[in-house]
Amino acid sequence: MPNDEKDRFGEKLREKERAEEDRFFAQRDRDLLEKLRRSSSEQEESTIQELARSRCPRCGTRLVAKQVDGVEIDECPSCSGVWLDKGELEALSRRDSKTWLARVLGVAD
Repeated sequence: MPNDEKDRFGEKLREKERAEEDRFFAQRDRDLLEKLRRSSSEQEESTIQELARSRCPRCGTRLVAKQVDGVEIDECPSCSGVWLDKGELEALSRRDSKTWLARVLGVAD
């Protein structure tokens, strides 16, 4: 009878080891899948940003750079929208402090 108990105990230990191994690999698989999802999302976001770069927010047409009073602005050839980067509006308003734009922005000579 003691050998029978040892065999059952040994079998229980092997079952426990298999269960722990299964849990380990299941967690590893979940971690790898999550990493893959994050990587895929980041890559997708990067692709979307690249596709949207230098495109008109209104109609999606590629913007064309245009010089206005020494400031390069972006203009849409399709809908005629004008898009300014940081500082371009202030730079345009500095040329004449008497315009409404300069007054609104508080630009003085």
